[in-house]
This record gives sequence, structure tokens and C-alpha cells, in this order.
Amino acid sequence: MYETGVMTADERAQAADWAAREGWNPGAQDMACFQVVDPDGFWAGRRDGRMQAAISVVNYDARFAFLGFYIVRPEARGQGLGYQLWQAALAHAGDRVVGLDGVVDQQDNYRTSGFDLAFRNIRFGGARPEIALPGGVELQPVTAPDAALQAMDARVFPAVRTAFWQAWLSAPGHRAMRAVQDGRMVGFATRRPCRDGYKIGPLVARDVQVAQALLAGLLTDLPAGTPVFWDVPEPNAAAVGLARDLGLTPVFETARMYRGPAPLLDLDVLYGVTSFELG
Repeated sequence: MYETGVMTADERAQAADWAAREGWNPGAQDMACFQVVDPDGFWAGRRDGRMQAAISVVNYDARFAFLGFYIVRPEARGQGLGYQLWQAALAHAGDRVVGLDGVVDQQDNYRTSGFDLAFRNIRFGGARPEIALPGGVELQPVTAPDAALQAMDARVFPAVRTAFWQAWLSAPGHRAMRAVQDGRMVGFATRRPCRDGYKIGPLVARDVQVAQALLAGLLTDLPAGTPVFWDVPEPNAAAVGLARDLGLTPVFETARMYRGPAPLLDLDVLYGVTSFELG
């Protein structure tokens, strides 16, 4: 018998392991941070009590949700189990706009469920680069989601995510910094440990100089050779150029798609998305 329902804590840990095996390299604290946003947003498809498929549809507010962690056990694929879970989990979102970052070759399947392409994201990776800290930018640690951070975050994310930020900034191993010029916040970024190396995200910056300063502040203390990964929206040409200038190379890409009207995001300041699983 196949049934669907909200994941248990053990199943969430198993879903993270599946994501790691798929090569998605989840953060060490990702599940704990994501679950805070919507405790009922992680779904399992079970047969005889054993999870066969996983998905998350996390409701941020009454208008927006994000879909991720869509995985079916290799031996259970081709049986329709994933699609049954997909339908059940999407019902959890109701009539909200739903975003996802899907593998590019699945775009046609997502379109059949009402998702349309908005833009691509490119994951750049490589050994920790040497980065010069530009002059004129002051870097400060961030430990709480104050009004300035949330105001800038609102330019690149379509929902207020206070609960997420509180969990994200306080998670073990996470480090966040803000950039200040002339007494004003002009950018922020976070670094988190993953199964392999570290990821940067989100990275929001007024311009490429600020983005470079934030990367320098977050990466230069890591040992030489440490793997780092950075998920860049392709429409931000300055971000793509900076990643290449730093010697990072594309290792993966996704299609950002939405069911419903695509949110208006300021991609000129969005240098790095938070994650492919939560938007």
C-alpha cells in the first residue's frame, strides 16, 4: 500500500542523505532551518512503511511557496510514486504561487504541472579562490535579521522570511556578514558548511565591488583548497563574470520556474540565491 504524508524527523534526515547521493550537496543544517519555515512542508511517499519518495513544498506565507527535495528512490522510479506525492504535496500550497529550481531536462514535465521558466541558475564551484578585499567597504557580522537586512531581502525574495532568517543566522557553522558604505547597508551574504565544502548564499549586493568584498570576508579564512560553491542567477551578468574571474567553474544548473505569476525580483542585486531547495 502506498500512502503520502508529512515526513517524520528521521525521514527528513533520510531525504537529506538522498539529496547528497544525488550530488546536490545539502548544507549540514539545511533541514533544520527549512523545517522551521513550515513544519508541514516536507512530505514522504511510503510503501509498507518505508519512504519511497520525498518532496518539500514549504509555505512562506499566504501567497508564496517553494518546492524542493523532489527525489524518488532509484529502485522505485518509473512507477508513478513520485507524481502521486507531487500532487499531494502541491495541494498543501493551495492557490499560492509556487517556485522551484529544477534540473533543466525536467522542464517539460514541470510545464505540464503549470510551471513556467523564469531564468536559469548556475552553480559555480572550485577551490577557495584568492580574493582581494576592495577598499571603501566595511564588513560587519550579522547575527539577527534586523530591519535593514529584511528590507534588502525583500528586493530579492517575494515573502517575509523572519523565521527562516532567525534559524539561518543562528545555525551551527553558519557565518553571515553585511557590507556597509557611508553608514548604509549595501549588501549581505552567508556561508554554510555542506557535505562537501561550503556554499555561499544568499549573496545580495548593490554592485560587483560589494559582492567581491562579501566573498572576501566570508572565504579568506578557509584553508587553501577548500571546495566552495555559489549559486548564481544567470541574468546577473556581473555575478557570472565575477564567478569566472575568481576561477570558479559551472558544475550544475537549474531552471527557476513558477506556477503562477513570477515574482518581481531585483536580479541586478541578487548575486547568489539562498538554495535550490528553498528559493
